[in-house]
Amino acid sequence: MTETKVERFARVAESRTNRVLEALRLLSQCSNTATYEYSPEQCHRMFREIRRAVRAAEARFGSGSGTRAFRFDKGAKRSKGGGH
Repeated sequence: MTETKVERFARVAESRTNRVLEALRLLSQCSNTATYEYSPEQCHRMFREIRRAVRAAEARFGSGSGTRAFRFDKGAKRSKGGGH
């Protein structure tokens, strides 16, 4: 029997959602200040961009939206000792 569109959506969306959740779990490991150093501004920008991407993904289920890549500026200030 051929997979229906509903079945295909459930299979693909579940897999992709789990990958997103795993990526967020891995990203949260960057909060370890014994290993990484980051500024409050970097943290704010990173999560602002994640929220934008989530809103864009949600919007696509109702209407189209573009995608864009996230990059930290090379000259971004970093605070001593990490923090967020």
